[in-house]
Amino acid sequence: MTAQRTVLAAAMVTALGGCAWFGSGSAVKPADLGPNVVNLPVRQAWQLSIPAIKNASIRAQVQGDNVVVAAADGTVVSVNAATGRENWRGQAGKTLQTGVGADGQLAAVVTTNNDLVVFEAGKKLWSKTLTASAFTAPLMAGGRVFVLTADRSVSAFDAQNGAHLWTQKREGEPLVLRQQGVLMPYGNTLLAGLSGRLVAFNPDNGNVQWEAPLASPRGTNDVERLVDLVGPASRVGNAVCARAFQATVGCVDANVGRTAWTQTAKGAVGIATDAEYVFGTESNGIVQAWSLADGEKRWSVDRFQHRKLTAPLVLGRAVVMADESGLVHMLSRKDGAHLNRLNTDGTGVAVAPVVAADTLVVVTRGGGIYGFRPD
Repeated sequence: MTAQRTVLAAAMVTALGGCAWFGSGSAVKPADLGPNVVNLPVRQAWQLSIPAIKNASIRAQVQGDNVVVAAADGTVVSVNAATGRENWRGQAGKTLQTGVGADGQLAAVVTTNNDLVVFEAGKKLWSKTLTASAFTAPLMAGGRVFVLTADRSVSAFDAQNGAHLWTQKREGEPLVLRQQGVLMPYGNTLLAGLSGRLVAFNPDNGNVQWEAPLASPRGTNDVERLVDLVGPASRVGNAVCARAFQATVGCVDANVGRTAWTQTAKGAVGIATDAEYVFGTESNGIVQAWSLADGEKRWSVDRFQHRKLTAPLVLGRAVVMADESGLVHMLSRKDGAHLNRLNTDGTGVAVAPVVAADTLVVVTRGGGIYGFRPD
């Protein structure tokens, strides 16, 4: 397929994915959650604003005590999570297609014109036009920028000057998801989600080291056969766990490139892990916990049905997720019991919550950035 046809296909899958997300209950009003009984006191420490987020592919990137966030209009902001103050603010010059990748010194985004733009302290360092659209935030590591594009290519560029280092392309199913995929480091290895497989690359030359399947294409048409991995993925030790869109959740032993287990799961956003559990939010709003060791289901919570939850975050003794009404839900990691419920601006939470400098950072679709801390 041409790059143009791939993008059009991706747009179609986005619409269908939205239907799958809500299912038959898209017009159903969520059940009332009742009063908020506070079992884990948390206070709002700070708040600031950026332009609206809008794009579901936009994500917050944590680098030490800082969180880097990109808005739909091309604004990129680095915030000190300890103080809530801006470190710097830059502008890509075009609307954005992806979230931001950062390494503590540089930050990178991809625009809707397929331009890879790299910033240094908020100032444009360089830009380069890619051969296809990207919906996954670039990864910056080891002095390089890695990009996963919609033609199922993984490319590497020199972070300082944009020189092209290598590209590996994988032929696969003709449709791709118009949302964040999996692109992450593991030791001296680059991991990428390609179709339903987690693929390990040598970051120096792009050679494939191993592949581990998490889901296989099924069905009779292109939409039914779509099995892209969705971010965020999560790592604990040598276990790297991820979700295949509306198909499975599973974990891979990244030391040997072997699939440890998979479980059928109908979700559209990424997962989180701790030393015992894998946590996921399903498309119907059920929050599910599986055993990290073998994938056995441990507990589930159904009171958030029809709330369109973000991917979860593990934070202390809580697992945290937010919803389209702007509420932030804190549950017990042990059994899913209610711990607290936090309010934002009501525009809906755009990205999975993150933590930096002992601060829970939540970004809303309206551009509100909130920092919460234990009381």
